[in-house]
Amino acid sequence: MGLFSFLQKNKKEDENTTVLPQDVYQAATLELKDIIAPSALKVTPRSLNLGDKIVRTFFVISYPRFLSENWFSPIINLDKIFDISIFIHPIDTATILRHFQKKVAEIQSQISIREDKGLVRDPVLDTAYQDLETLRDNLQQAQEKLFDVGLYISIYGETDAELDKVESEIKSILESKLVYVKPALFQQEQGFKSVIPLGNDELSVNSKINSTPLSSIFPFISFDLTSDKGILYGINRHNSSLVLFDRFSLENYNSVTLAKSGSGKSYTTKLEILRTLMFDTEVIVIDPEREYEYLAEATGGRYFNISLNSEHHINPFDLPPIQEDESPASVLRSNIINLVGLFRIMLGGITPEEDAIIDRAITETYALKDITPENDFSNIEPPLLSDFELVLAGMEGGESLAQRLTKYTKGTWAGFINRPTNVDMNKKFVVFSVRDMEDELKPIAMYIVTHYIWNVVRKNIKKRLLVIDEAWWMMKSEDTASFLLGLAKRGRKYYLGLSTITQDVEDFLKSPYGLPIITNSSIQVLLKQSPSSIDKLQQTFNLTDEEKYLLLESDVGEGIFFAGVKHVAIKVIASYTEDQIITSDPSQILAIKKAKEDLRRQT
Repeated sequence: MGLFSFLQKNKKEDENTTVLPQDVYQAATLELKDIIAPSALKVTPRSLNLGDKIVRTFFVISYPRFLSENWFSPIINLDKIFDISIFIHPIDTATILRHFQKKVAEIQSQISIREDKGLVRDPVLDTAYQDLETLRDNLQQAQEKLFDVGLYISIYGETDAELDKVESEIKSILESKLVYVKPALFQQEQGFKSVIPLGNDELSVNSKINSTPLSSIFPFISFDLTSDKGILYGINRHNSSLVLFDRFSLENYNSVTLAKSGSGKSYTTKLEILRTLMFDTEVIVIDPEREYEYLAEATGGRYFNISLNSEHHINPFDLPPIQEDESPASVLRSNIINLVGLFRIMLGGITPEEDAIIDRAITETYALKDITPENDFSNIEPPLLSDFELVLAGMEGGESLAQRLTKYTKGTWAGFINRPTNVDMNKKFVVFSVRDMEDELKPIAMYIVTHYIWNVVRKNIKKRLLVIDEAWWMMKSEDTASFLLGLAKRGRKYYLGLSTITQDVEDFLKSPYGLPIITNSSIQVLLKQSPSSIDKLQQTFNLTDEEKYLLLESDVGEGIFFAGVKHVAIKVIASYTEDQIITSDPSQILAIKKAKEDLRRQT
């Protein structure tokens, strides 16, 4: 029997007519019900076959004396396919009060008979009497109303075994709260009709519930991350609500995005950047793959290409401005420590003796330019790497170190950092690309660029977002990883949010700084993961098995969004215009470039 006929059965019976499938075909009419209906139905005592699907309906038969708030939440948020219907039939208060009067008299009579016989007091009768009296008072004072409530659940599956598993899970959750359900045996047809959105309670299995416990079912309590301000991150896959959030409303403004290659992490980040720029927030990106160039161009930002042959240079000896709560000595000392860390990376590791020599040489190099803790060096031009090399070469024990630095001052890598800074970050959106930098130099370049950005951030406080894509490059060295953690901890003081993105989840978590960076981030975004890293992630984020498999089976742009103590399954969605600006799909990029070239030829 087709579902069209099934839904119209009662109506046609009243008209003493029968509509056969061939009648619908011959009439050449097609309605919405015909389109969505399965080809056939099969009704059995325990289930209903809807084409390729099997559906089984249950009803609640018993509730506990008290219903706690959110008791239905575990069912609503269950990662299964099911439908729920709640039918609420008001009961006339005058009618129910007359019934209560008789019931109270019966219970009083039973209590009196037990007292006359000298029997021990029955707590069940006493409790029933107190509950009835309390409810009767509330009904008389119009503080409560009474309803006949039917709660029905229909679950779907491919096989009976799958249905049995879901049934067992739902029963165990509800029975742990003393709520008991039963399948609608020999009433599956009526049960299904009661659950589909027609508003007909054909099952009619109701329990009398007053207003207060009834309110514990409503509204459906579902995971929600919608606030009254912030940007749209995506769609909540639990309930199709919007995930609207403001990272600057949390205890810190940092985020971490972990995903495998091709899962949409850069797409998600670029979408957040595009929407963040609308809210008077400056955005700075360290781009290792030149993915943000078109976004910078489209939004009127600045794009700096940092490479050996680039015209853009950053001098690591630049000093940050001195703040009101800082002294020249502390600023100089901090920068010297950072430079020692940089040379440790550049030289491939140094001994404690070499560490002390480099520290002394940096101090003397600054002193040659009259930059000392006692002087105001805010307007003094800082030294270059070649100046440091000369000082180092003249020190006892520094000849070998100076020789190792030659490739950065006179050799193949001389054009990289041995020049004055000529980068001006005077736009709301700034991108530093290190794609064209050799892989061996990328950690060094990212370290220098990040230090330069940090000095600019400290210069004047503004709402800013710093995005470090492919952060696993910085996790390769202890000094760069340590500095990244320092940014995560200190950024809030300067209104800076740090967004760390990586596809190499295992290497990121293996670093002693990986987990602290995650714990110092109020927002974590987990997109599609590889089987090799999912167990480590499950342990780190305390994921359930359902969440684990959700991450393994997610499509591009789908995953789990953590914000503070809440988390939801999310799907990232962009408008057509946003998609054209932020896409990382090579085929789309080629199509856009071709369209631009065609337009250029026409004009």
